[in-house]
Amino acid sequence: MARDTGFPEADAEYDFARLRRQAERARLAQWFMRQPADVNTILPFDEVVAALGATGKTVIGLQVVEVSSIVGSVDRTKDFDRYFRPTSSHMRERWQRIAAAQRRGESVPPVQLYRVGSMHFVIDGHHRVSIAIARNLTTIDAYVTEIHTRISPEGINAPSDLILKDHRRLFLSRVPLEGAQAEAIKLTDAFDYAELAENVEAWGFRLSQELGEFLSRTEVARRWFGEEFLPVVRMARRAGIRDDLTSDAELYMWVACERYRLVRRHVWDEKVFDELRDHSDRRRR
Repeated sequence: MARDTGFPEADAEYDFARLRRQAERARLAQWFMRQPADVNTILPFDEVVAALGATGKTVIGLQVVEVSSIVGSVDRTKDFDRYFRPTSSHMRERWQRIAAAQRRGESVPPVQLYRVGSMHFVIDGHHRVSIAIARNLTTIDAYVTEIHTRISPEGINAPSDLILKDHRRLFLSRVPLEGAQAEAIKLTDAFDYAELAENVEAWGFRLSQELGEFLSRTEVARRWFGEEFLPVVRMARRAGIRDDLTSDAELYMWVACERYRLVRRHVWDEKVFDELRDHSDRRRR
């Protein structure tokens, strides 16, 4: 716990040493528990925005920000861990100098942050954020700029999560669904997004050939969702195929791939679903 003995320099020294111990214990616990290597890694702003696809920004101005929402950095990803604990002792002198000044009541400027969804990334003020955590402060003053992105940042907890977000962003650039339709397409394997995009593009090409006219990506996406995706999912659910798959997108992926592998046809009829159901039942035995 943060302490206040009335000696700012001594308390600042104690706080820094305590955070360093916590950082090393977290690394050791990660190794013992065989957790992913990036579980305590600070989120890199550039990689997050690249994965989500930046569409613009808005300067919000001075805000009171929850310290717990600050999870990343623009350019200091090696100096602090996920919880802004120093990863080495090389910054000790500056960290303790700023911490002691704050304990003496000296004013410090607000930090500067980028906001992406509910997450905040430090542009300037890493030491001040770290000190706020050491002192158990729950809020901090910050100048905030909000970054707008192509897809939602929800679900990002570690750098490894960015792979899934990046592939989802690419999928939506190839299959430009919007709103509830985009939200209906959720996959757990990043590379399935590429496979599904190819599936949709092939479906759109066959539709264009049938109609004898060019269809835009937006039109293909709209018609695929309404004329292919929803009917197939509904038929598969009624037929009791792969009840273990709760995601409609993953169910569609399975039946579409298995249909072609088993019957090598691009049609949907009762015979196809009978074969798919039989195949699904055999796999569970």
